[in-house]
Parts: sequence; C-alpha cells; structure tokens
Amino acid sequence: MAALRAVGVLERIAARVGREAAGAVGDDGMSAEAVATALGTTRSKALTLFLTAQNR
Repeated sequence: MAALRAVGVLERIAARVGREAAGAVGDDGMSAEAVATALGTTRSKALTLFLTAQNR
C-alpha cells in the first residue's frame, strides 16, 4: 500500500514539474513542436503542457 501511495506522490510531482517547465519554456518563446521533439513526445502533448502551464 505504501508503494502505491509513493507512486501517486511521484506522479503528482512529475505533473507539477512538467507544467512549470512547460511554462518556463513557453515564456522563452520555444514552440510546442520544438519541445515535443526535445521530449520525444507528440506536438499535441507538448501543447497540452503549455496550455496547462498558462492556466496556472
């Protein structure tokens, strides 16, 4: 049970850090495409991170 709680905490931390990082990168003017390429993810996922970061 403790392991599941730890995984949940890590997921929340990773999500928060991801949003903060996306916000910082977006403030620097980096495009969603460039972020997606650097992270090895899709443009759609990178754009979602940008939008989430802007709403915070």
